[in-house]
Amino acid sequence: MGEATEQFFASLPARAPAVLRTPISGTLQIDLTTENRTDHWLVEMKPGSARVSHARGPADAVWSSSPDLFERLVTGRASSLAAVLRNESTYSGNVILFLAFRRFFPAAPGTRDPREIAREQVGRRR
Repeated sequence: MGEATEQFFASLPARAPAVLRTPISGTLQIDLTTENRTDHWLVEMKPGSARVSHARGPADAVWSSSPDLFERLVTGRASSLAAVLRNESTYSGNVILFLAFRRFFPAAPGTRDPREIAREQVGRRR
C-alpha cells in the first residue's frame, strides 16, 4: 500500500470537523484489493468526527477499489464518482456515506474554486 494512502487515512480524524459538517453517521468499509491480498479500512463517520481502523467489521457500506486507483484518488489524480460510474471500483450500501466520504479527497492539481475565479474577474473590471 502506498504512503499517500496511509497518510490519507491517518489524516481523516483531524480533518473530519471541517469535512463532516452535516448530520451523517455510519460506517464505511474500504477494501483495497490486489490479486491475492485485501487491505481493509473501517471509517466510522459522525458529524464532525471520523474514527479509522485498519480492520474489517460490520459496515453500512462497502467500497472496493484497487490500491493503485485509491492512491490516485487520495492525490487528486482521479475522481471517486467517475471511478464508480466507470466500474473501476464498486460501492454497495448507504450511498450518502460515499458522498460524504468523497469530500475528504483533494481536488485535482491545478483546480480552482469557480468563486475565486469570478472574484478575480470582478476585480479586473473595476
